[in-house]
Amino acid sequence: MNKPEIAFDDFNKVDIRIGTIIEVSDFLKAKKPAYQLTIDFGDLGIKKSSAQITQLYAKDYLLHKQILAIVNFKDKQIANFISECLVLGVENENKEIVLLKASKPAVKNGEQVS
Repeated sequence: MNKPEIAFDDFNKVDIRIGTIIEVSDFLKAKKPAYQLTIDFGDLGIKKSSAQITQLYAKDYLLHKQILAIVNFKDKQIANFISECLVLGVENENKEIVLLKASKPAVKNGEQVS
């Protein structure tokens, strides 16, 4: 399903940054299986996110991985947790979320997608 066409100025409002996952824990109160992630975005600071990525990713695998996230959404309360950013992924044919990441590891935390 295609979404409505937007202007380039609309895209520029979305702040997508690269960050490194520095902590992963089970989110036991989530309705669907999820992790609570703590992500380092460099000069932008540390942000937390809830991510339904438990099907393809073990906690120890995620630790120290760089990911892409939208960092300028309003905070969202999920159960007893405040999610401060949205980790980006793509749903595969099995309805599992595959994380988006930089193709090279030498990207500084907090760098903005342009």
